[in-house]
Amino acid sequence: MANHKSALKRIRRNEAVRLRNKYQHKTMRNALKKLRGTEDKKEAETLFPTVVSMIDKLAKKNIIHSNKAANLKSGLAKKVASLA
Repeated sequence: MANHKSALKRIRRNEAVRLRNKYQHKTMRNALKKLRGTEDKKEAETLFPTVVSMIDKLAKKNIIHSNKAANLKSGLAKKVASLA
């Protein structure tokens, strides 16, 4: 167990940040699943910018790797473009 006041604070803070990151990551995964599951092109085109924005924000905060973000975005763009 930590002995210093600052170490105790850091433990509390790390837990809060971990939970926030976990929530944001799960929210993004649910949005991805919703976008991938849609068959309507109009709906997909309206969802696409919001999902891309979400991915970019997570990559900026280092919650996901920037290469993973780029990979996800390109895959989603292909998916949306392929819808008839």
